[in-house]
Amino acid sequence: MVYIDLVFLLNFVIDGGLLYVTAWVRGVRPRKRRLTAAAAIGACYAAMMLFPPVSFLFTFAIKIALSLLMIWTAFGFGGLQTFSRHVAAFYGVNFAAAGAVLGGYYLLQSSSELWNGLWFTRSGGMGLELNLGLLLLAVLLAAGLLIYRSVLSARRRREQIGQHVVWVTVYIDDKECKCKGLVDTGNHLYDPLTRIPVMVMEAALWREELPASWLERIRESEVDRLVSGLGEESGVWQDRLRLVPYRGINRGTQFMLALKPDRVRIEQEGRSIETHRVLIGLDGGKLSADDVYQAIIHPSLMSESNESSSHDG
Repeated sequence: MVYIDLVFLLNFVIDGGLLYVTAWVRGVRPRKRRLTAAAAIGACYAAMMLFPPVSFLFTFAIKIALSLLMIWTAFGFGGLQTFSRHVAAFYGVNFAAAGAVLGGYYLLQSSSELWNGLWFTRSGGMGLELNLGLLLLAVLLAAGLLIYRSVLSARRRREQIGQHVVWVTVYIDDKECKCKGLVDTGNHLYDPLTRIPVMVMEAALWREELPASWLERIRESEVDRLVSGLGEESGVWQDRLRLVPYRGINRGTQFMLALKPDRVRIEQEGRSIETHRVLIGLDGGKLSADDVYQAIIHPSLMSESNESSSHDG
C-alpha cells in the first residue's frame, strides 16, 4: 500500500535538497519561500503519478517543462544566460545524485539479487529494477549530494589558491631552489630589528645543503637550541642564519630559523621580479597538504619589488 503523503514528503525533501545544492553551486541565496514552493511543485508532480487518469502528464516534454518551472520558481529568471546556467547546474546536481543512488545500489546488492532485478525486452534491451527502501534512498541521495558538494568545494578552493600562486627562486651562493609560492596577504612576518619581510619556505627543500641535525631541530621547533649550539657543529651558511621571533596560534612567542639569501626571484603572469631585501624562514612541516605550493610569499615583496626591482619583458 502506497501512502500519498509519504510520497509527497519524500519528494519534497529530495527536491528541496537538489535545489539547495543547485543554489550553492551557483553561489546564490534564494528566498526560503521560493525554494519551498519549487520543492512543493516537484513533490506534487511525483504524487500525481499515483493517479492513472493523469498519466498523460508524465511525458519527456512535460518533465522538462516542470523542471524549468521549478527552477524559475526557486531562482527567478534573471536573463537567459543566468537562467540557462541555473538549469545546467540543476541537471548536473540531479545526475550526480542519481549516479550516487545507482552506484550505492550496485555496491550493496549481492550478485543473485542484482540478476533477479534485471529484465530484458524483445528487442534485446536490458532494464534494471531498483528495490530501495525510503530510508536507503534518502541516505544514498544525501551522500551523493554531500560528495558532489565537497568535490566542487575542493575544486573552488584550488582555483582560488591557484590565482595567488607564483613561481619563486631563491639564490644562495651557487645554489638555487625553485618552487611554487602562495602570495598570502595575511602574512605580516618581519624581522623585528631590520624590518625585513620574511617569506616562509619548507625546510625540506634545502635538505641537500643543510645539516640533518638542523632539519631535525627545525621539525622539533627547537631552533633556539640550534642557534645556541652553532659553535659545536660546522655549517656552510652559519653567517646567513637569523632567528626571527613570531607569535604562534594560541601559544606564546616562538622562533623561526631564517636564511639571508643573495636574492629572490618571483615570476607572476609573464613578469619577473627580483629583490634582495628578504629573509627565508624555514618551516619544518608541509605548508600545503596537496603540494600546491611550498612557500608563502610576503605580500610586501610584491609591491616593493614592483617599484624598485627589474622586470623581464
